[in-house]
Amino acid sequence: MILLDITTYLGHLHPLIVHLPIGFLLLAVLFELLSYVKRYEYLKPAVSFALLLGFISAVFACIFGYMLSLSGDYDLLNLANHKITGIAVAVVSGLLFLCTTTAFRNKISISRWLFSSFFIGLFFLMTYTGHQGGNLTHGSDYLSLKTLRQRELKKPSSVDEALLFEDVVQPLLAKRCSQCHNEGKMKGELSVQTLQGLLKGGKSRPAVVGGKLHESELYERITLDPSNKKYMPADGKTPLTKEETAIIKWWIEKGMAMSGVKIADLKNGDEIKPRVAVFLGLGDGGEIADNSGIAVNPDIPKSFNQNLLDSLRNKGVHVRLMSHNPVMLDITMPAGSGDKLGIIKSNLRAVAKNVIWLNLSNNKLTENDLDFLPLMTNLEKLRLEKNPVADGISSQIVGLQHLEAVNLNETKITRACTEKLKQMPNLKRVYTWKTLAE
Repeated sequence: MILLDITTYLGHLHPLIVHLPIGFLLLAVLFELLSYVKRYEYLKPAVSFALLLGFISAVFACIFGYMLSLSGDYDLLNLANHKITGIAVAVVSGLLFLCTTTAFRNKISISRWLFSSFFIGLFFLMTYTGHQGGNLTHGSDYLSLKTLRQRELKKPSSVDEALLFEDVVQPLLAKRCSQCHNEGKMKGELSVQTLQGLLKGGKSRPAVVGGKLHESELYERITLDPSNKKYMPADGKTPLTKEETAIIKWWIEKGMAMSGVKIADLKNGDEIKPRVAVFLGLGDGGEIADNSGIAVNPDIPKSFNQNLLDSLRNKGVHVRLMSHNPVMLDITMPAGSGDKLGIIKSNLRAVAKNVIWLNLSNNKLTENDLDFLPLMTNLEKLRLEKNPVADGISSQIVGLQHLEAVNLNETKITRACTEKLKQMPNLKRVYTWKTLAE
């Protein structure tokens, strides 16, 4: 298991390392061609060194790329093409470097024009290899002629005329999920690009099941606690907003996960119209109905001071705007920056009612540092793991009526704390791994 984790981790370095051979080899090609111009003849000796660096980094890119291929679900044809051409780039650059060495030149003479033509071939080989890598990451049609011929999806003239799947759900999933779940890169063997792909699902079960919300893997994954390893989208990508989650929920549960149906023709379609209107930019949609399944908390302010957010960001705090109306914020203090809490407390208090998700994990904070928490009356998810907070934290958060999940893993709480948290009617999940409350 440890070996697998190390392999996966090293594989994730491939997108970083792969830019090194591209840069070095492009320099080698550029220096070789420029050296034909008299004023740039001095660049010729640098070609050999650039080729050497390009060869070495290409070899490492191949190694880490292979590790990455073990951790992802990629289209086999695109993956094979990328592997072969990637190895070819490393081999060709290595051979070209050998051709520049004194020992080789003393034995074999190659005309300069022929030698330079190999560089041009290397350039096109790198271009093709990069294109194959793009296919794996973004899908096989990301740079196709089909993309050039595609017309921008015409915006519906009204909410009633909008097709719930084609105009709303499909673009939403394309924006949030298709980078990892497309025909060219099917993580978990799932593609979200078509309804057929969603109904088929991935490795475990269908992604959506019409009318059966809790049998739909897609909805389960997007509503997990962000600290859960199965939470989607993964790898720090922007998660769905509360409004987007509500649309997915309604489409599966009451829209029966169908396509080709106008909202005006859906039973109880009036419930989802306000959210669709906001998503499509067709007005504010009026009041969002509470019976849609995910009600909007009316106590969340609809405005805020942008200068406060700018100030937080300038002080190293990560702030994500989850919704504009009302204004909902997701705030994260990077691990190890707890010493800055004192200088940002005033900002946090000022935007307290707008904070919906708060992550303060691994910052050496105690409950005495968190005296501002009771002001965050609209908080829904709170992460305090890997902090030395004790049972006193329960007094700070027991009054947060909208809190649904709190992560207290690897803290100093005991069962007395969890017993007090049980008094909170809306609290659904409390994580207490490696605590005395287990």
